Amino acid sequence: MKNIVGISLFFLLLIGPWFFLITEAEGGFVFYSSLILSLFLTIIGFVIFLENRNPIQTITWLVVFGAFPFIGCILYFLFGRNFRKERIFRKKYFLDKQSFVKISGNAEHNERIKEMGESSQQLITLANRLGNSPVSFTTETRILRNGQETFFNIIEELKRARHHIHLEYYIVRDDGIGCALKDVLMQKASEGVVIRFLYDAVGSWKLARSYIDDLKRAGVEMVAFGPLQLPFLNNTFNFRNHRKIIVIDGSVGFVGGLNIGDEYLGLDSKFGYWRDTHLIVKGEAVRTLQLIFLQDWYYSTNRSFLTDEYLMTDMSPPIDLGGVQVIAGGPDSEWTVIKSIFFKMITAAERSVWIASPYFVPDDDILQALKVAALSGLDVRLLVPKNPDKKIVYHASRTYFPEMLASGVRIFQYKEGFMHSKIIIVDDQLASIGTTNMDMRSFHLNFEVNAFLYRTESTQQLVNDFVNDLKVSQEVDMDVFSNRSFGLKVLESTCRLLSPLL
Repeated sequence: MKNIVGISLFFLLLIGPWFFLITEAEGGFVFYSSLILSLFLTIIGFVIFLENRNPIQTITWLVVFGAFPFIGCILYFLFGRNFRKERIFRKKYFLDKQSFVKISGNAEHNERIKEMGESSQQLITLANRLGNSPVSFTTETRILRNGQETFFNIIEELKRARHHIHLEYYIVRDDGIGCALKDVLMQKASEGVVIRFLYDAVGSWKLARSYIDDLKRAGVEMVAFGPLQLPFLNNTFNFRNHRKIIVIDGSVGFVGGLNIGDEYLGLDSKFGYWRDTHLIVKGEAVRTLQLIFLQDWYYSTNRSFLTDEYLMTDMSPPIDLGGVQVIAGGPDSEWTVIKSIFFKMITAAERSVWIASPYFVPDDDILQALKVAALSGLDVRLLVPKNPDKKIVYHASRTYFPEMLASGVRIFQYKEGFMHSKIIIVDDQLASIGTTNMDMRSFHLNFEVNAFLYRTESTQQLVNDFVNDLKVSQEVDMDVFSNRSFGLKVLESTCRLLSPLL
């Protein structure tokens, strides 16, 4: 059953053109092509039925197949195949879990956790059990507010590397900042620094071969995550590595929303200023980022470097800096890790829930949690872009506005360029920053990584930045929004129909 759809499509593409030529000559093109397409869609529908997906998602696929058969086929083979993802990534999941045991929390951390509030204790425990990652109270973090701050700090830290550099990115571009990064990596490789670079094959599909070859000749190990073969025979095509990680000498790390490209510096005329948030991490929690990278590297290359050489992190500074917990989530996980933590953050909030997300297509659990929080009198705010980069997702997200506004959620649209930050702040004390969007793809299909902050200075900085972002945003008014054109409502509802597939 696992490969029945791929085999069927291969047969259809191989035999179809010849068959169509014959039948067209005999006047039966329409009949036979319709028959073959119907049989093929029936096979796909049966496979989806046996996968026991969410009923809404299953019905959505069947509706798409019925309304747009040919387009539905293309969408399914690009984005819809599941093929029991827990089986595909089972080996990776158990290896990751066993490896994370090596960095389990110590007794001092357990005592510090007991001193925190009950909601924080529960959240830390949940994150540890789901993500197999301990909380650190001796990790320094600093918020980087845009591309200029982020890439300046990245380049400066890369220049200081002495032993190794590990990079993991969804999008890498061969442009100004991409070439600047390449030049630094080539220089460090010539100095004997070991460099491993993992890039997603789909996210970076436009990356020039010459860029990769230049780095390889310089001694940098370049590896594609989920390399593309024939899409319809590649079961992992839909599961992408959306993480953005840099680890330098095991003591400095970066994680957040920015990929490698000039648009993240605000140099794309289409988007203008690019509002994003990244995090620099120093100290104990870098070890978790390191371990996430090494496990992804092992999955992609079958080469393991889980040794003290890479996992012995500088534990200074010894002072208490608040809690930092780095959590990885993805289709290899036994649970929907990051979504579950988000849900807990929202439902445990006592005063406020503030969210910034460029793509807001929540599932029923998150949507209901937000509405209940607002109906309970909490200050719930959602910050989204006013100018979209992905129009289908943008229009789909707007269909959630009426019910959220009716429940008391305040929605703001960022006007100064494009807002790409992925932030959750609860009660001004707990925060999440990372790669996870508030959408179904991030929750269920992508490999993601987030840092959860408990009463740190960075948490307060995120609060301040969120307030400043609201000053250059436009609040959505229910009456004005309800008066949008009928055609726009139809477009949004059509995109909403596709939301379980996005």
